[in-house]
Amino acid sequence: MERIGILGGTFDPVHNGHIGLAEDAKAQAELDKVLLMPAKLQPFKLNKKVTEGVHRLEMLRLAAAASPGLEVSDYELRQDQISYTYKTLIALSRQNPGARLYFITGTDAFLKIHMWREAEAMLRNYSFAVGSRPGYRESELDRCIERLKTDYNTDIVKLTNRKRDISATEIRERLEKGRPLTGLVPEAVERYIREHGLY
Repeated sequence: MERIGILGGTFDPVHNGHIGLAEDAKAQAELDKVLLMPAKLQPFKLNKKVTEGVHRLEMLRLAAAASPGLEVSDYELRQDQISYTYKTLIALSRQNPGARLYFITGTDAFLKIHMWREAEAMLRNYSFAVGSRPGYRESELDRCIERLKTDYNTDIVKLTNRKRDISATEIRERLEKGRPLTGLVPEAVERYIREHGLY
């Protein structure tokens, strides 16, 4: 059975933290590939200005090129509605019959999974790979994982994430001040940002 990871997000811009999480998930959850999927409209970020999808997609392609097994999907960008994870997982299940889908997320987002649309159906029908870092809300996450496994029989892989503490907000601020992005984003992504005058 093919095992496919899905890492969604705004990716505005993609950074080394995103790529590190995707690589860790691929290795530790034994995934055949990871799809990096930029959201068109995220339900929790509806009032924020987001860079055009074409640029976010191209930055992802540049970032994924150096990591075997990472692929980029424009599925959500091609939809004309808010990017709800559950709808995306249903569509990907149809496109990949027989595959096991692992939705990849970080600790903070996973601890709020009860707030997601169709959370219960997602927990019953799909698998999760959750990025964690030692000491950060770890006992809370462990309790949450155990509860969901008991209640829904969900397949959940807890990842030890080589967490790079990077935020897209910090990257945009550095660009506004003309500061370098060394170590924060792949070099090809920094070149693309500067060539296109993004942020």
